Amino acid sequence: MTWDWTPETLGALQGFLDGRGITHGALTVKRIGDGHSNLTFLVSDGETGVVVRRPPPPPTPPGANDMLREARIVGALAGTAVPVPGVLATAREGEVLDVPLYVMEFAHGHVVTTETPQPLANSLGRREIGESLIDTLAELHAVDYRALGLREFGRPDGFNLRHLQRMGRLIEDDDGRPPQHFTAIDAWLKENAPSESGASLIHNDFRIGNVVVGPEAPGRIAAVLDWELATIGDPLFDVGYFLASVPENDQTSTPTQRLGAAMLEDGYPSRQELADRYARKTGRDLSKLTWYTAMALWKLAVLYEYSRRRAVQGVGDQYYADSLQVQAFLTAAHRAAGLPATQPFQPQLPQEH
Repeated sequence: MTWDWTPETLGALQGFLDGRGITHGALTVKRIGDGHSNLTFLVSDGETGVVVRRPPPPPTPPGANDMLREARIVGALAGTAVPVPGVLATAREGEVLDVPLYVMEFAHGHVVTTETPQPLANSLGRREIGESLIDTLAELHAVDYRALGLREFGRPDGFNLRHLQRMGRLIEDDDGRPPQHFTAIDAWLKENAPSESGASLIHNDFRIGNVVVGPEAPGRIAAVLDWELATIGDPLFDVGYFLASVPENDQTSTPTQRLGAAMLEDGYPSRQELADRYARKTGRDLSKLTWYTAMALWKLAVLYEYSRRRAVQGVGDQYYADSLQVQAFLTAAHRAAGLPATQPFQPQLPQEH
């Protein structure tokens, strides 16, 4: 489903921002970002530009798209070593729109997707961006989330298996069985689930397309965006997910990897180089990293399958309707886990509950 501003909703936003001295007068809005979840808009009065985040139209998965929770996390990180935009205002459901929203500063720089922009489009600039990405992740995992007042934002004990079970329920049938082509990777993940490597604030969607790179050399992360999935959990979840988002020339890319295709360009560190740098920075044991990488790819396959079913029913984003996207993630998950390749499958319609 789609959503756009109307004269009425834009007028309500203008009144809200005017009343807080954030902008002054008539507004223009522009959709920004490559995501298909929360909606992000650049809002300007002609002089001042800010960013507004709101959830997509309902229905949404339980616990997803919580704007006020996201705003609290971003606000708590202000002043830490993790670069985030400043939160300027929040609005509860009914205060401006029929959904909550928050307003943050506009982070100037580049969102890198299919190619690296100038003046960073050289081997040194690309390597600096890659190293800054993994260094930023290490800084995030070093943050004292208790001191920031975020203790209640997750349950780190038993996180790995609980997360696996919770995600799996999105696509299991009434008897708790996964779709046929998820069976092998489901079983492997459950049999090999490691104990948590530790507890930290994790982003849960950390990739090159979810950061702003500073506009000038050297290539440094200026802001980390899209904190909607952040929680307290195993930091290696972030490492596995990030590495799973990095494309490699000898492999067919997943949809997430295609959103970061720039990382195929000369100069970006390889997955192994990124993992080694993280291990040096943090001292963490990465011997179980294969599980976290396979888990990330399986999780994306689950989310895309869940979203595909909604799209088929006409209640979700049609971007997800193509079942080949689910297949791409499953293929990559099997490869990461060392399992035999999956066979192409005919997707089923969701069951009626």
